[in-house]
Formats: sequence, C-alpha cells, structure tokens
Amino acid sequence: MIDGKTTLIAHIGYPTESFKAPMIYNPFFERRGINAVVVPMGCKGENYAEFLKLVFRLSNIRGALITMPHKITTLGLVDDTSVSAKIAGACNAVRLDDGGKLLGDMFDGEGFVRGVLKKGRQLSGVKVLVSGCGGVGSAIAASLAKAGVAKLGLNDAFPKSMNELAQRLKSHYPKLEVATGSADPAGYNVVVNATPLGMKKDDPLPFDVDRIAPSTFVGEVVMKEEITPLLAAARSKGCDYQVGTDMLFEQIPAYLEFFGFGTTTSDELREVAQIHY
Repeated sequence: MIDGKTTLIAHIGYPTESFKAPMIYNPFFERRGINAVVVPMGCKGENYAEFLKLVFRLSNIRGALITMPHKITTLGLVDDTSVSAKIAGACNAVRLDDGGKLLGDMFDGEGFVRGVLKKGRQLSGVKVLVSGCGGVGSAIAASLAKAGVAKLGLNDAFPKSMNELAQRLKSHYPKLEVATGSADPAGYNVVVNATPLGMKKDDPLPFDVDRIAPSTFVGEVVMKEEITPLLAAARSKGCDYQVGTDMLFEQIPAYLEFFGFGTTTSDELREVAQIHY
C-alpha cells in the first residue's frame, strides 16, 4: 500500500517498457514490510540532466536506479562517485548523502560477475570478450578485471568509447591484456553481449555464433525477453549462458545496502519476484 509515508526510488531511463526492477524490488519490499516503492520514470536524454536534479528535490526520495541511456551521463551530474563508477565511466545508482550531495555508484558489473561465479564458472585467468562499451559494458569490463581475468577483448560501434575504456582499464590494471576492435568470439572462454542488440526482433546477432565454441559461456544484458536470439543460438550449440535478469538479481543486494534498506540474497529475491515479459 502506497501512502503519505512511502519512500520513493525513481527508476529512470527511456524507454521504460523493458524495465524489470520494479517486479523484483516491490514484491520484496512488501514481504519485508518496507514502506518503499520503485517507480519507473521515462525520461529522454535531452531532459535528463534537469530532471535528475529536480527528482532529488522531492522530500520522500531515497534514491534512483539509472538505466539506458543515462548511465554515462550520470557520472557528470553527481557530486562524487565510487571507484567502480570511475573505472566504468558510468553510474547506475544515485542517492543523497547527509550533506545533500549526490553520490553515484555502479553495480551492473558486480551483478554480472556474481551471477557467473554463482553458476560455477571460473573467471580468474580466463579470456573474456565484451561487445558494447557503454555504461553496462564498461561496468562489466571493470568488474571482470577486478575478478582477475587474463584478457579482455572490447568491441563497440563507437571506437572512442571503446578506446577510452581500454585506457581506464590499463591504468588501473596494468597487467591485464586488453584487445580492441574485434567482435570475433573465437578463442574466448566467456563472451558478453552488452549492446542493445536483441531489444528489437530484427536486430542482428552481436556475435557470429558459428565462431562460438560449445564450451564458451555466453552472457546477456538485454532483459526484454528471457531467452534472446543470441541465447537461443548459444543454447542450441550447447553453451552455458546467463540471462539478462540474472545480473539484476545479483546486484540488487548491493543496491539495497547503498540505499540503506539492509540486504538480502538473490535466492530470496527470486522467490518473491513477479517478472513478466
């Protein structure tokens, strides 16, 4: 029940049709008796900078979840950020501190890595290809480097984003091998689609699936449907995989701590979630 004492968490992005977070957070809040609600808020890019400041003038705002296409822009709109956000070059969570400053953090990468590890896959010492170097791709790359991968391949339709991410990775992880400019998945132990490809039915696949070995682990970030065309193709080859919402479930405990709601496990979140497509 929403009432006058309800705390708001804004879920800001555009478009909102693919948002899944409210279907996880809100049932969890109800189970725990927490008087809070996650509300999708569709905001186009040209209005975002002004809107973010305005939404934090609400007296009952606790924080904001930030998603496409605003994660990179957010880094320049907050007063301070975590180390993870600095490396990723993006934020997906914002809250006010006690002094009224906006603090940004990034949990996409941690959620993705925790999901892979929970499935029993090793990341330390392996080779990983990430296609898409925007907010989510950069966050995943940063967390993969932190997890100790031996090589990171980066590919993006915008070379500037890709090369800047490569430089940030090398500055923080000088021993990490970073390759740029190729989406060829051959030879990689893990491949990750961190692009929007898969949001639309006529999208091309982000990788040449014929070049993916059956032993390769395939990760997805698109959440519009559970089994995207990429995952369907990978599954038909016998690949293990991770669906887009797995990353979401694994990062929510960190979000809850960031917003001051305590913590939980991804297992509890899955029990209460009411996701539909």
